[in-house]
Parts: sequence; C-alpha cells; structure tokens
Amino acid sequence: MSYKVAVIGATGNVGREMLNILSEREFPVGELIPLASRRSVGQEVDFGGKTYKCQALENYDFSDTDIALMSAGGSVAAEWAEKIGAQGCVVIDNSSHFRMDPDVPLIVPEVNADAIAGYTKKNIIANPNCSTAQMMVALKPLHDMATIKRVVVSTYQSVSGSGKAAMDELFRQTRAVFVNDEIEKEVYPKQIAFNVIPHIDKFMDNGDTKEEWKMIAETAKILDPEIKVTATCVRVPVFVGHSESINVEFENAFDEDKARDILREAPGLLVVDKREDGGYTTPIECVGEYATYISRIRRDESLEHGLNLWCVSDNLRKGAALNAVQIAESLINKHLSKN
Repeated sequence: MSYKVAVIGATGNVGREMLNILSEREFPVGELIPLASRRSVGQEVDFGGKTYKCQALENYDFSDTDIALMSAGGSVAAEWAEKIGAQGCVVIDNSSHFRMDPDVPLIVPEVNADAIAGYTKKNIIANPNCSTAQMMVALKPLHDMATIKRVVVSTYQSVSGSGKAAMDELFRQTRAVFVNDEIEKEVYPKQIAFNVIPHIDKFMDNGDTKEEWKMIAETAKILDPEIKVTATCVRVPVFVGHSESINVEFENAFDEDKARDILREAPGLLVVDKREDGGYTTPIECVGEYATYISRIRRDESLEHGLNLWCVSDNLRKGAALNAVQIAESLINKHLSKN
C-alpha cells in the first residue's frame, strides 16, 4: 500500500529534510509531488535516488493526493491549508498558524498520538514549535511518573530555526570578525556571531516573546493545561541543533535513579549522562540524528520535588521534518486506510 505525498516548500531547509526523512524511514510513497512558490518552480530536489522538479503550488490539484507535508510559512498555510484539506488531502503543517485552532490537533507522536483522530474536522494536523517538540518528548515520561507542576526552561536555539538566510548571516558575520570587515545585520537585530540574543520572534505586551508564549501555550495543548511554564528563549551562534536547560517541579516525590531509567526507556529519547568531562551531548553531536538527547540529569536541591536536565535535538529533524513524518506514519497506520 502506497500513498501520494506532496511536499509544500520542498526547496527550503525543512522541506529538503522532509524528503530525506521520508526516504530514510522508507515511508510508503507511491508518488511524490514537490511543490514550491512560483519563484522556485523548476528547481530540483532529490528523493529516493531520483531528481524531481518543483511544481507551482497555485496550479496543483490535491483531489487525488493523500498527504501534504507543508513547510512554507504561516501566510502560505493560512491561504492554502484549508483549501487543500477541503479537497480530501490531509495537511500536516509545520507553521504556527493552526497550532492553537481547537479543531486542529497539535501532535508530538511520542506524547499525544491518539489526538491525531481529531484531524477529520479540517483535514489538518499541526506540527508544534521546534523548541516545544523536543521538550514534550522529554517531559511526557516524567509527567507520567510524578505529575509535573511547573517547568522553567531556557533555550539555546540555533540559527537554522530562522531559515537559510540566518545561517548565511552567521557565516558572513563569523568571517567578517576574522578579516576585520564590517558586521552587517539583516536577519537579526544584533550581531549573532560570537554572541547570544535573548529575543526570538516578536515581543508581546507582557514582555514575553512569541517564541516563549508558544512554548507555554503548546505545552498546555499537547501535554497538560495544568502545568505552569515559564520560558526564556535565546538565539545562539550554532548552525543546527537546539539546546534546552529544563527545570521541573513535580507534585509528587520521585526517585532520581528511577527518573533516569524512565527517560532511558522512553520512546524518542537517548540518555547520555556521565558525570565526567564530555559525558553529555552538545548540539553538534545531535545533527542528523532522530533522537532527542538528555544529559545532566540531577535533583534540584532548592525544591522539594525538583529535577534538572539538559535536552538537545536537531531542530530541523525532531523540531520540524521528523515530527511531521512521524505524524504521517501514525496517520496511515491508524487512521488513513486505503482499499
């Protein structure tokens, strides 16, 4: 049994990663349709050892397409996702546009795969924010163990989360530092090379940024609305790979060794936690990997029931493309049957 799959935004960083992961995981693609904006029509992408030319999204008929993996930004999702869904094609959207829509399930398969069943209301499933996705994979088994009361998270997010232009800016600025050229800023409001910027997305009235709000709101929808979350999101001069320092306060007593064992056994996680030099995972080591890595697991002695951990993941994979493909896998396995 195979499926006709469209990838919308196929020429972007995440779109290309979607194609790679579909191939790597041997998703049953019977026919692949790479789609892009008019300016990218004719550009070539690779899938399964073959080269495909991108077609225009505006001209494509989705009536006989099973799944559309969409990573083309919020404005494209707003204009096209519901139109595509109305034609009978299930859209898995990577943008933020539909995440808080009550008629659209927001899914991390290791956490709330059962909620995929709600896709029938609009034929749309939302992929969470990259920083939220990896945190949810880490928190779910802990929440099941001792019930999480509060989370304090600080993120260290790579520039690939802002797209290719941001990666190019980091490269140019780094080179400029070494050759004593002028530092040019186009993507970020301050220099990103050899610097950190405590500002991701737009500022809100309460002082949070939109990225911080996303982590709070999406945790409530995906995991548990009773969990209190506060976040500080920081852009760092790393090309790929998001890191998070997560402090968890539980309602109930827990055993630290048991918590470590539970994390080791949980789906989607890989624990690297040796209390020695280098006995932890850094962003550069997670690039190209499927797992979300957990290190620095230790009790927070300032709380009655507190735990600290370090969480690292490839944001282009688990934070975007991999999670979308995993949603598609769950969709065809449990919900989208073909006769």
